[in-house]
Amino acid sequence: MATTVKDSTLSLNDVIKSSGKKTTETSSLGSTVAAKAGNKQTLGKDAFLQLLVTQMQHQNPLDPQDNSEFVAQLAQFSSLEGITSLNESVNAITGNYKSSQALQASSLVGRSVITQSDKAVVDTTKSFTGSVVVPQSISAATITITDKDGKVVKTLQMGETKAGNAEFIWDGTNDAGQKVDPGTYSFAAKTKVEGKQVEMYTLLPATVSSVTISQTGGELMLNLAGLGSVALSKVQTIGI
Repeated sequence: MATTVKDSTLSLNDVIKSSGKKTTETSSLGSTVAAKAGNKQTLGKDAFLQLLVTQMQHQNPLDPQDNSEFVAQLAQFSSLEGITSLNESVNAITGNYKSSQALQASSLVGRSVITQSDKAVVDTTKSFTGSVVVPQSISAATITITDKDGKVVKTLQMGETKAGNAEFIWDGTNDAGQKVDPGTYSFAAKTKVEGKQVEMYTLLPATVSSVTISQTGGELMLNLAGLGSVALSKVQTIGI
């Protein structure tokens, strides 16, 4: 009497889909895997291993799984394991980065920083020091200081200066030699290069009043008293 062997070979897709043609055992496993996967139907490493073992158990003994297919599935499992480990490492690095940002934030509040800006909160009872970024050697330059209403308070003259950061000092007086009130002042530095007027950047001090930490891994933002926010990367110098 001839004996007929039924082909029970299953693929991973067959197990995942849990079709009605499967045995009760396979359907039960498919339901368990689907429950573990959750709403997103993600396949974890444990579920992947269970599916692989189930597939091997249900292969046709007269036509077993090809070695190349088996190796390919093992490679998929290895890749899945590596991705899982990588995700864990990235999450750990992200957590450490946020902790580092918090530490930086606590140490910067109340400290003085120097950043590229055209405005500064000035205590005119004492001398104010700032810098001008000189693009190339110049013979002369002017620094115009205006108040919050746009009125010119003082004009400082700079002589011959080499390329680099050139420091200037304002004693808090106007052009008439009188002390002006403390407040927010604007600084505009200009020079002439080959007969053309050129504006130069100014580096001015400010006090950090608070720090904003990004919840999405963005850059640390410093909130400067009376001046708004600036990215930490824009800060030139951090003082006391």
